[in-house]
Amino acid sequence: MGAAFFYHLTQAPLDVTLPRLLGKARQAGWRIVVRGTQFDRMAQLDEKLWMQGDDSFLAHGLAGGPHDALQPILLTTDVAVPNDAGCIMSVDGAVVSAQEVKESERVCILFDGFDQEAVQYARTQWKSLTDAGCAAQYWSEESGNWEKKAESAGA
Repeated sequence: MGAAFFYHLTQAPLDVTLPRLLGKARQAGWRIVVRGTQFDRMAQLDEKLWMQGDDSFLAHGLAGGPHDALQPILLTTDVAVPNDAGCIMSVDGAVVSAQEVKESERVCILFDGFDQEAVQYARTQWKSLTDAGCAAQYWSEESGNWEKKAESAGA
């Protein structure tokens, strides 16, 4: 059974934080789906990942290609997980179900701490997932370093 990790972004933007988390998830041996809400935004993140440089290159693809199932990291707006991902990263308020948390190794929910709607939605997700028995952790970078601020063990 997995857990949902909530990342409250206040120091570094998504396009800086996401590659770091993707790198850690790949080091753990996981295939990853990055789920967003708008295709244009996912295309922007795809472009940023391609520009990371040779030292930090992360093999990935934007959903809709012929090899989606083979991608170690797949960026998508769809709720399907065609690449057998063990880790789901939700950005821009993309939906994640309690069932997905329970069936995945890890779910990461990244949200912009300066967007009050995003913060409120993350609170709603936290309550929904923990009420459904999912383990969850809340991480903040408010101090300049990532610190765990809250945890729910789940059922």
